Amino acid sequence: MVLVRHGESEWNKENRFTGWYDVQLSEKGIAEAKEGGRLLKEAGFTFDKAYTSVLRRAIKTCWLVLEEMDLMWIPVEKAWQLNERHYGALQGLDKNETVAKHGKDQVHIWRRSYDIPPPPLEKNNPHYPGNDVRYGQLLQRETPVTESLKTTLDRVVPFWEKVIKPDVTAGKGLLIAAHGNSLRALVKKLDNIPDSDITELNIPTGTPLVYELDSEFKPIKHKESIGPLSGRYLGNQEAIKARILGVKNQTK
Repeated sequence: MVLVRHGESEWNKENRFTGWYDVQLSEKGIAEAKEGGRLLKEAGFTFDKAYTSVLRRAIKTCWLVLEEMDLMWIPVEKAWQLNERHYGALQGLDKNETVAKHGKDQVHIWRRSYDIPPPPLEKNNPHYPGNDVRYGQLLQRETPVTESLKTTLDRVVPFWEKVIKPDVTAGKGLLIAAHGNSLRALVKKLDNIPDSDITELNIPTGTPLVYELDSEFKPIKHKESIGPLSGRYLGNQEAIKARILGVKNQTK
């Protein structure tokens, strides 16, 4: 099973909180996704099915990876449960301007705490998901106006258990192209990462993260894994560590 955070988006480039806003990949993000696909193909990977969110930056990353691997014909399932964490009223705001207004410590809590969400989005805001046809199947009480990583986990883990896990049981090779926080939620579950440790985990854009699971769905730790993860990133390890640091420093 391979996890890929979408390539850099236009709002990643502008250092804005994105959440459920449906922004495009940047040119760099397109190149990152293609590079991820090339690395997977060169390493001999193949997939039977792909999963992604309903946001275009993840969908396009999925397409570009599969195109590089000549696997665009495999089934792709899109699910809102794999969407990025909803950043509430912070969506669209410049991260450094938000630090200047609210303070570095408060913004760090909103970005990286496990169970403290940002201020909620007003329902009269044009970005409220309840106004978007793709979320028409959600009841009003299910439609988020803000999320913490904990509440993101509350939707990602059931989707893993009910939908993705049966495909793993069936022996299928899977690609999951999603987002920083939905993937943090998934690896927290897979690696049983404590609440206190997950807050410091950063996942770089466009970099394939390979997981091998045993018969009990426990990750088999790779010798090149970067803690607290058991999976391994494909590519130049020093460059990957620099990308991880770049994510961490977005509000410095």
